[in-house]
Amino acid sequence: MNEWQGLDDLLRSDPLDPGCDAALDLMDVYLELFLADAAPERRYPGVAAHLRGCPSCEEDFRGLLAAVTGG
Repeated sequence: MNEWQGLDDLLRSDPLDPGCDAALDLMDVYLELFLADAAPERRYPGVAAHLRGCPSCEEDFRGLLAAVTGG
């Protein structure tokens, strides 16, 4: 990654995005709401924004989802 790519990534980030640590702290709650079809993105818009913008955390979420649902 060059210095411009890093700047581009920063400028494209969602201002609601709380970062990895905060998103991971709430991921279990977010997952429970997701499974209950309770619109977790409305209750935790920052987590939703983070999952859209962070491939690593999105992968973690999908892995937890697969572990819980068996799929």
